[in-house]
Amino acid sequence: MTFVLRFCSWLLVPVLAFCSLAVMAEPIDGAAQALHLLGYLGADYPATVANGQVIDSGEYREQLEFLTVLEGLIVALPARNEQAELQQGVASLRQGIEGRVDGGQVALQARQLAATLASAYGVSQTPAITPDPSRGAPLFAQHCSVCHGDSGVGDGPAGIGLEPPPANLRDLARLNRLSLYDLFNTIGLGIEGTDMAAFADQLDERQRWDLASYIAGFSAEPVAAGAPFTVAVLAGTTPDEVAAAQGDEAAARFRVQRAQPPLQQRGPLQLIEHTRATLEQSLAAYRAGDHEQAYDLSVGAYLEGFELVESALDNLDSVQRKTTERALMAYRQALQDGLSVPLAAQRLEQAKAELATSAALLDSDGLSDSLSFFSSLLILLREGLEAILVLAAILAFLRNTGQQQAVRSVHIGWGLALLAGAGTWALAAYLIDVSGAQRELLEGVTALFASVMVLWLGVWMHDRRHAAAWQDYIKSSLVGGGGRFGFAVLAFFSVYRELFEVILFYETLWLQAGPQGHGMVLAGAAAALVLLLGLAWVILRGSRKLPLATFFGVNAVLLCVLSVVFAGHGVAALQEAGVLGTRPVAFFEFDWLGIHDDAYSLAAQAAALAAITLLYGRSWLGERRRLSQA
Repeated sequence: MTFVLRFCSWLLVPVLAFCSLAVMAEPIDGAAQALHLLGYLGADYPATVANGQVIDSGEYREQLEFLTVLEGLIVALPARNEQAELQQGVASLRQGIEGRVDGGQVALQARQLAATLASAYGVSQTPAITPDPSRGAPLFAQHCSVCHGDSGVGDGPAGIGLEPPPANLRDLARLNRLSLYDLFNTIGLGIEGTDMAAFADQLDERQRWDLASYIAGFSAEPVAAGAPFTVAVLAGTTPDEVAAAQGDEAAARFRVQRAQPPLQQRGPLQLIEHTRATLEQSLAAYRAGDHEQAYDLSVGAYLEGFELVESALDNLDSVQRKTTERALMAYRQALQDGLSVPLAAQRLEQAKAELATSAALLDSDGLSDSLSFFSSLLILLREGLEAILVLAAILAFLRNTGQQQAVRSVHIGWGLALLAGAGTWALAAYLIDVSGAQRELLEGVTALFASVMVLWLGVWMHDRRHAAAWQDYIKSSLVGGGGRFGFAVLAFFSVYRELFEVILFYETLWLQAGPQGHGMVLAGAAAALVLLLGLAWVILRGSRKLPLATFFGVNAVLLCVLSVVFAGHGVAALQEAGVLGTRPVAFFEFDWLGIHDDAYSLAAQAAALAAITLLYGRSWLGERRRLSQA
């Protein structure tokens, strides 16, 4: 029998081991197994016949065997109004296969039966969290590439000699007959009679969806952007179905999007509801003992829901925004700490109550003109203040010391940051989707990097605050290019870390303000830009009147303060991404200074302060030694 195995997505032979219906598990498992078989029949039957003739007798016999198993599964399911319809549908499917009808007809019947079955027995074919193929890539390398090869063509070292051989996951014709859910289902259930194991015990639901999306990418080719498909359509539909309904161009776009599913565009109330519903699923998973899945769902509920309305809610009631965020983080931490189900449920109820209060605040037709203006002003002023302080301090320092070449390097640095930020936004908006976790991870890493950089620069300036030390450094290093490069890198990261978040906040504000408020949003942004430029001008002009040593000292203090601020922001972003946990403590909170009432965030800032003390102490001792030797 010539039989081509199909990897994690190949819905093949489950099983004559399914024949023993007495060991059938939960009803939902039986329905999932039936969907698994229907997916296999729809995907593989077309290759067994052509023009009414059997071209692969071995696989054709297996189709009939699987139909027998499928009939038993349907009979064993709990009674539903649709059960008789399903039984008739399977009988019709058998009649078609025994009559060797066209493969497309059988595939269509199998898809229709699967839709009826999923609806009747409440089998969700949509992921709770938007799949992230970047998470799926390392999972594929760890679990699949050993048989299927790094590129998915079935040439992995462990696949040599296997019968049937590992599948070629770049087989476009077959992938076109499989939905993302089919891939997800097979990864979980495995393929009896082959070396394809079930991964439900090793990978949670989110990981299996991520892996399915990554595998779907093997058959996707870049195409022009177009209208997005919903996650539900991407998960439950095949490219062949899209091609039949909308044409080949739409099918090509569909393949790209299911390989990188976009976040759904929702209004504020829809995002709040998405958060609430996903948290309910999280608690259900926690009750079932799947703690990892529960935690993943709690992170996704925040990143794909509430986080996207935070800036809009801040414009209305910043205290309520903070209270809701704390409640969500408290529930997440309850899961991470392994608290009892009743305690976790209690924290969830508190979070849902705060979400309801936030939803009531957001339930409006738009912002007033004054609120649109001041919200816009504060977004840019808040996010741009740290960057402009760093840039103005560096530029003032370089101009006061006559280093025009280094000034040009700084301008190149922040100019490239503007281009990179705009490019990242365009890439996320039109080509791929940057998930909430990726966005927060990017912000956290760049903030911590900036914290280290500005601390280094602050200490560096302090060490060269005397004219003699500065002149020595000019001769030995700065004019050689190394110093200029360091300034350019710092300028780049100081601007880039803020820019993408500014764009995201303005997108949300633009939608909430409505067409009538767009003018005030633009006016607020213009006013903030003027204020930031004015601040830079004051620093540049005022610095010229200060003695060099005083100017260096002031700049050093400013940069060290910013280092502490960035450390707090970086840890907070990593907590929101789910990389770090939370540990609330009794402490005041001041977002603008990166101060949060959390032990991890405060510890990072304490570490930054300790580093400042250590490095300045070292500098002070070195200066004392030089004076004593003079």
